[in-house]
Amino acid sequence: MTSRSYVAGAALSAIGFALLVVAHYLGLFVAPREAMMGDVGRILYVHVPTAWGALLFYLGAFVAAIGSLWSGRRGWDAATTAMVEVGTVMTFLLLVQGSLWARPTWGTYWTWDPRLTTSAVLAAAFGVVLLLRRLIDQPARRATATAVATIVAFVDVPIVYFSVKWWNSLHQPVSSRQTIDSPMMQPLLIAAVAVLLLGIGLSVLRWRVELARLLAEEAAPDLPDAPAPLDLSGASGAPRG
Repeated sequence: MTSRSYVAGAALSAIGFALLVVAHYLGLFVAPREAMMGDVGRILYVHVPTAWGALLFYLGAFVAAIGSLWSGRRGWDAATTAMVEVGTVMTFLLLVQGSLWARPTWGTYWTWDPRLTTSAVLAAAFGVVLLLRRLIDQPARRATATAVATIVAFVDVPIVYFSVKWWNSLHQPVSSRQTIDSPMMQPLLIAAVAVLLLGIGLSVLRWRVELARLLAEEAAPDLPDAPAPLDLSGASGAPRG
């Protein structure tokens, strides 16, 4: 079962990467230029799928966190960690891509726009989840803290998604068939599937590694308490024969 999981994860990652290459080729060399932004708009084929992927993997982490709290099983705990890590990496990539996109379109790398601000909060919140996990040594307590922190951090996910609808934002509206011309939709959808498969593959691989670590940690023998240090304070004054 373990080897099958690794093979499946590696296969999905490879397929996702291959599709990503195809999608980016189509986006760079085949799809038409964006009407207002020109060639700068081609970052759409990287940026939007990354955003969709990050939110989807946070959703998966949220479900896994509930499963971890409900069942207490190590598999759910490992799945929570794996998907939080993948989602966090995608969020940091998203922020970098957004900054590169913002410079030629808004004239600045960063502005406290609602979409950008809530996305930065999202990266920080799930970064805290991963930091908290490293700081706690007790397995059961660590699993509970990870699950609760993940559920709390997930509150920001719908806020990020609806931020362009709720507040006056410089950011473009949510991408859909109504906002994107059909010639641009094909590479975008291929890229979205590619990011999804790549993320699933990496999550499976990371889940297996984390689960193996947790099981090994659980199977490790309990070591006895360290002996009390010797008290030699009175030895120096003892009479010599």
